[in-house]
Amino acid sequence: MTGEFAFLDDAVAAQLQAAGVRAADVEERFVRGAGPGGQKINKTSSTVWLRHGPTGIEVRCQRERSQARNRALAWLELAGRIAGAADAVRAEKRQVREQARRRTRQKSRAQKARMVETKRRRTKQKTQRGRVADE
Repeated sequence: MTGEFAFLDDAVAAQLQAAGVRAADVEERFVRGAGPGGQKINKTSSTVWLRHGPTGIEVRCQRERSQARNRALAWLELAGRIAGAADAVRAEKRQVREQARRRTRQKSRAQKARMVETKRRRTKQKTQRGRVADE
């Protein structure tokens, strides 16, 4: 695939473009890994670190020994996280709309009848209360 994500698989590039990610917005670094691996892990910079500027999402990938494979995996994970964040924002907006709709909708006839009955029952209970007599 040609374009700004030419170094990635077509599927990953399509996910990134669908999420509206631009390559210029992503800071990419190759750093030394951490954890088990001995001398080799301290010498090679096979860990890939990506940071998407607009959202602040950071991804660090060191699953494979190959820097190229780690780079592809990191970009794939970044695409998934950005898409997940966008889905969460859409879900939150939908939930707010639904709550407002539920608050302002008309009550059903049965619901109104139950409400009136409850109020009558409560009134009856309150009228049966009397003053506290001094002993």
